[in-house]
Amino acid sequence: MTHRESRAGTQIPSVELAEFRDSSVEHIKTDDLFAGRRVIVFALPGAFTPTCSTLHVPGYLSRLSDFHDAGIDDIVCLSVNDPYVMEAWKHAEKAEGIRFIADPFGEFTAAMGMSVDHRDASLGTRSWRYSMLVDNGKVETMFIEPDVPGDPFEVSDADTMWKYLRPNHKTAPPAFMLARHGCPHCARAKALLNDNHIHYEAVHLGEGVTMQGVKALSGAATVPQIFIEGRLVGGADQLEAYIRERQSVGSAPEAQ
Repeated sequence: MTHRESRAGTQIPSVELAEFRDSSVEHIKTDDLFAGRRVIVFALPGAFTPTCSTLHVPGYLSRLSDFHDAGIDDIVCLSVNDPYVMEAWKHAEKAEGIRFIADPFGEFTAAMGMSVDHRDASLGTRSWRYSMLVDNGKVETMFIEPDVPGDPFEVSDADTMWKYLRPNHKTAPPAFMLARHGCPHCARAKALLNDNHIHYEAVHLGEGVTMQGVKALSGAATVPQIFIEGRLVGGADQLEAYIRERQSVGSAPEAQ
C-alpha cells in the first residue's frame, strides 16, 4: 500500500508548468492545460532513468490510438525536470503524440502530495510514480505506486489505465516484426496490424539486424517475420490468416 493519498474527486492544483514547443519554452498554466478536456497524466521520477525509459513511456506510446479512441484529448508525461531535458528525452524515445511537460520547481508535484526524496539515486527531490485521469480539471482517478523498496512499477502503467477506461474490452497481444524499409509485404503487414489495433514494434534490416539474423530467428530468409507473444506467426499472409481466425472466434488465437 502507498502512504500517499489519492486526490480523486479534487481539483488539479493551479500552478505553472513548462513545455518546450516550437523551439522555445512555453509556460503552461494547469488551469488551461486541463480545462474542458480529458487528459491522462503519468508522472515519474526522471527523464532517461531506466524504468521510465524502458517501460513507462513505451507503454503509453503503444496505447496512443486506443486512448484517443476512448475520448482522451492528451497524454502527458510529467517529471520534475527542466523542459530542455524533457524535450531531449521525448526525441530520444521517439515519443511523438505524448506531451513531455516539466514541473521544473516541483511545485505541481508538491501540491499533489507526490514529492519524494531521491537523493539516494542522485536525483534529489522528484515525483513519486503515479498516473491519473483528469476530466475538466478534476482528478477522476489515480493509480499510485506502492511504498516498497526499489522502483515499483505495478499500477501506473498504460494497461492499468486502459483497463479502467475499457474494463470489458479485449485486446490482441502485442507483436514484434522483423522488416525492411521499402518492402511492400512489410508495408502490408504494418497496415494489417494498424487496422486491427494490434500494437507492434518493428526492427528493420540495417538497424542492428541482418537477413542472416532474420533466418536465425525465424528459419526464413524473407521479411516481414511477425512474432506475437514471442511466437512466430510468419509473413503477411500468415498474419492475415491469424487475424481472420482471431476475428472468427472473438479473441486472439495462439500463435504457432
